[in-house]
Amino acid sequence: MAKDKKTEFRPNDFVVYPAHGVGRIVSIEEQEIAGIRLELFVISFEKDKMTLRVPTNRASQVGMRSLSSPDVVSRAMATLKGKARVKRAMWSRRAQEYEQKINSGDLVSIAEVVRDLHRADDQREQSYSERQLYEAALERLTREVAAVSGTDERMAARQVDEVLVSRAA
Repeated sequence: MAKDKKTEFRPNDFVVYPAHGVGRIVSIEEQEIAGIRLELFVISFEKDKMTLRVPTNRASQVGMRSLSSPDVVSRAMATLKGKARVKRAMWSRRAQEYEQKINSGDLVSIAEVVRDLHRADDQREQSYSERQLYEAALERLTREVAAVSGTDERMAARQVDEVLVSRAA
C-alpha cells in the first residue's frame, strides 16, 4: 500500500497538507536522518515562504492529499450559500471546533467555517479571534479554489466573495 501512495504524488503536483493548506511538491529526495534513510516529499508553500519535508510513507497518515475535484469545489461553494449555523456553545469551544475544521484539510468543512464566520457589512463587528479564524479559513479555501480552477488567488477570492455577498442579499 505504501508503494501506491508514493507514486500518487509527483514533483510539480499541487497537494493539500491539512495544517498548512495548498503547496507544491518541489522534489522527492532521500535523506539520512538519525541513521535511517528516508524518502521525502519536499513541499513548498510559497505564500508562507515555508518548505516542508514529509516522509513519502507517512503522507497519507498525516492527511496529505491531492487537490479537490471540481465537484468538491462546487459542493464547497454550495455550502457557502447556505445559512450560517452558529451553535450556542461558549466561544472557546466553537473556536476549537472551527480550528479543527480548518486543520482537517477538508474543503467543505473549511467552507462551513467561512460561511459561519462571515459577516455582512450591516452585521456586528467580529472579535479579533473570530476574524483570525475567518481569515485563515478564507485563505485556505481561496488557495485551493485557485489551484483547482487554474486561476490566481485574487480571482478565486472574488469568486468566493460573490457567493458570500449573493447569500446576504
